[in-house]
Amino acid sequence: MSSEARQDGKEFPDPGIVVTPKISEPWAVEKVIAAIHPEAPTEGSSSPLPFFHILERLKTSKREGWRRFGINRGESIADHMYRMSLMTFLCPPSLVPKLDLNKCMKMCLIHDMAESLVGDITPVDGVPKPEKSRREAETMDYISKNLLGKVHGGLAGQEIRAIWQEYEDSKTLDSQFVHDLDKMELLLQMVEYEKRTNKCLDLGEFAYVATRVALPETQEWAREILKERDEFWGPRPHVQGEAGVNGGVKEATTKDQDAYYSKKAE
Repeated sequence: MSSEARQDGKEFPDPGIVVTPKISEPWAVEKVIAAIHPEAPTEGSSSPLPFFHILERLKTSKREGWRRFGINRGESIADHMYRMSLMTFLCPPSLVPKLDLNKCMKMCLIHDMAESLVGDITPVDGVPKPEKSRREAETMDYISKNLLGKVHGGLAGQEIRAIWQEYEDSKTLDSQFVHDLDKMELLLQMVEYEKRTNKCLDLGEFAYVATRVALPETQEWAREILKERDEFWGPRPHVQGEAGVNGGVKEATTKDQDAYYSKKAE
């Protein structure tokens, strides 16, 4: 795909391609902001427009895990969060009275917001979990205070920051449900990409996340999508990430996944 566009005989950089800046260590929000093209968002404004502009980066930034398999024009971060939010409408009936589904929908739309500046860090990227958490927390502080602190009394920014932290802490039933939706959305996308390539692409290592689905109701969804996948592949050999090394996943990848999805920040 060309990085150049043309109008009236004039070439210019394709405005649809937005690159997450590569930042030298130690990573800092200020370094990312300084490197944003064409301009950094206005801070301390009473207008929500700078925040709205930052949200565009979620639309243009791809989910990085698929790129290792040659899927360069796959889903964006916003695509992922949007489907998750709609999945809350189909919450299993036994869970409905136990959850604040309005908050769950908001949490779906907020949980990866920090990736607008941090980028999508995957299990195999070699970034320790505490460092990933630090980067994302600093980004959410920047968004909630620097961009939204003076918008309508800062109330929306405070709510966004609190909901994001609840998701990160993963102690409430609402947050556990949304974590499960996060994993279910990935499993759905895995199968959809495999089907679209008619068994030419095996993305089975991602099936590992099925083992991390927490709630019985969403575990049933996970079993259903894995069954759909096995029926699609039939007798043809394929990686079964839910079985780890025994399912054909490299040992190093399994270790990276275990560390990434561990609830311990160490």
